[in-house]
Amino acid sequence: MYTISNIYVLAAFGTIGGALFGFDVSSMSARIDQEQYLEYFNYPDSNLQGGITASMSAGSFLGALAAGSICDAVGRRRSPMLASQNVAQLIVGRIVSGLAVGITSSQVCVYLAELAPGSIRGRIVGIQQWAIEWGILIMFLVAYGCAKGVSGPSAFRIAWGVQGIPAFVLLGSLFFFPESPRWLGSKGRWQEVENTLALLHANGNLDDPAVQAELLEIREAVAAAQHTEGKMWKRTMCGTTVQVWQQLLDGNVAMYYIVYIFQMVGLGDQTLTSSIIQYVIFLVTTGLILPYIDKIPRRLLLTGSTICCICHLGLMANYGHSVDSINRNSILRWQVDDNTAAKGVIAVSYIFVTTHIQVTWAPCGWIYSSEVFPLKYRATGVGLSAATNWIFNFALAYFVAPAFTNITWKTYIIFGVFCFTMTFHIFFLYPETYGKTLEEIDVLFDANIPAWKSSQVKSRFSERFDTAVRKGSLTEHVENEADEKKSSEAAFQKESV
Repeated sequence: MYTISNIYVLAAFGTIGGALFGFDVSSMSARIDQEQYLEYFNYPDSNLQGGITASMSAGSFLGALAAGSICDAVGRRRSPMLASQNVAQLIVGRIVSGLAVGITSSQVCVYLAELAPGSIRGRIVGIQQWAIEWGILIMFLVAYGCAKGVSGPSAFRIAWGVQGIPAFVLLGSLFFFPESPRWLGSKGRWQEVENTLALLHANGNLDDPAVQAELLEIREAVAAAQHTEGKMWKRTMCGTTVQVWQQLLDGNVAMYYIVYIFQMVGLGDQTLTSSIIQYVIFLVTTGLILPYIDKIPRRLLLTGSTICCICHLGLMANYGHSVDSINRNSILRWQVDDNTAAKGVIAVSYIFVTTHIQVTWAPCGWIYSSEVFPLKYRATGVGLSAATNWIFNFALAYFVAPAFTNITWKTYIIFGVFCFTMTFHIFFLYPETYGKTLEEIDVLFDANIPAWKSSQVKSRFSERFDTAVRKGSLTEHVENEADEKKSSEAAFQKESV
């Protein structure tokens, strides 16, 4: 059977799972202020609407939690295959959809991180975020068209039914994917490891120097994994909390409830159009940053959290006032009438979701959690990280609608405090991982280098490998690599002082 060997093609098809996530996000955000939806579901109050929105996240939490064990058992390639008339039915349907999204959103990152060379791992895993944004925009446009051109419940049923198309595309493409060489190595299938590496990196040439060098590194990683004990608390803390903070930045409001925000500043009939503009900006900024993501330190998260904190403070509180409802929607109890302030809120919203979420947290959060775990625990660790993301996604998706009703503008103060807190957490406890192989990241964590000094540690394997290739001495390099790595922890510590 034909096997896809181009890493970018693999990423394009593999991240369709991310597109499914995006489809679900905007299939709800585009509907919550539409008359067809509100009338059919009897104008749900803030608590019910929060439950409807959050139900998908509940399913995704369960899917992500189970995904690690499934992925270790059946393989990185096969695990996504398993995923692929009233309010109660709507909620159950979103939970089932969420199960699939939970599996794909967590394990596709593992799969791509293990397939991609370290030099482009960030952009390959980061395509997951870009796919999410494509899904958001496409579904929002479909929902927008249905809202304008279709009457009655069919307006939202058609939009929701379209979500099945990419799921079938993903399922069909997975039959042509290679298995992760690192997972094959963990099962002792070394000939398949070598064949897969040759296919991915050397057009099938088993004797290619790069293939033999990476084969050696995987052998050493598998051997080390067999003796890996506990000492996972720091990695688990980093992998899970980066997903927690990504949610507590307030990205959910920007995605799920952007329509509410624009209604509160008086856009009225222009709400969907303004939301489409925001989603286009999502897409363009992420597309522009992806080619450079491997040159951007992961600790740039510090900049993102700082400026997001600033974005959360000010305009809504100073220029708004209480109301009983907006456009017959009793969930919304706060309105900004000042035209200049309203434009300011829209501008800050665009700045928030593009310059900082898209450039820093949106891509880097998924990349970072896929890098920090060693081979033995990678699938389980990333699954746990994604599950953490989804349980906080669930909590916030449920919380925000009632918060807009009960505490109005103070909702933003809460998220501003979260942003302030995470900045210190990142500075003191998140080591720098970009530019290093997955195996070097293992050594970095084991060396207990202070996080704020970790950016001084360079990738020794990459530098030695490039030098060996230029000098034509790769055979000697490969033979000596195992001995050299024994002293790498001491070298890391010395270099960081």
